Amino acid sequence: MKIEKTVSILNRRARFEYEILEEYEAGMVLTGTEIKSLRSSKASITESFCQFIDGELYIINMMIDEYKLGTFYNHKTKRERKLLLHKKELQKLEKKLKDAGNTIIPLKLYITDKGKAKVLIALGRGKKLFDKREAIKDRENKRNLDRILKKS
Repeated sequence: MKIEKTVSILNRRARFEYEILEEYEAGMVLTGTEIKSLRSSKASITESFCQFIDGELYIINMMIDEYKLGTFYNHKTKRERKLLLHKKELQKLEKKLKDAGNTIIPLKLYITDKGKAKVLIALGRGKKLFDKREAIKDRENKRNLDRILKKS
């Protein structure tokens, strides 16, 4: 059984706001109506972050809209959802999270070929203002170069 439609929800702001140190792929514990909303691309991870609660990693502030055909079985739109990682990966992340300035942020939310919902999370460090200015300058230079190459 192969699912044709692939859903990919990106956090475009994350790479601008944070310097990415490491990336991990994590599964999620979802209810029935949540996965149905995800398959119809009704989710947002722009303001979400990950946090350890009792030794387990949770994604907080992730918004999954209510399923329009779900009755009283519908889920809460912004609830804490548990992320599934190997124990060694969790210990490694928790150890690195204790360093000052490090945080865990979701980069991408997608559904695999087998129909499983996955989150690409990253260990990141917040960028300073001058780093952001440099990123903007590089992006504008690349755009100008592409325009010049396209004209010639």
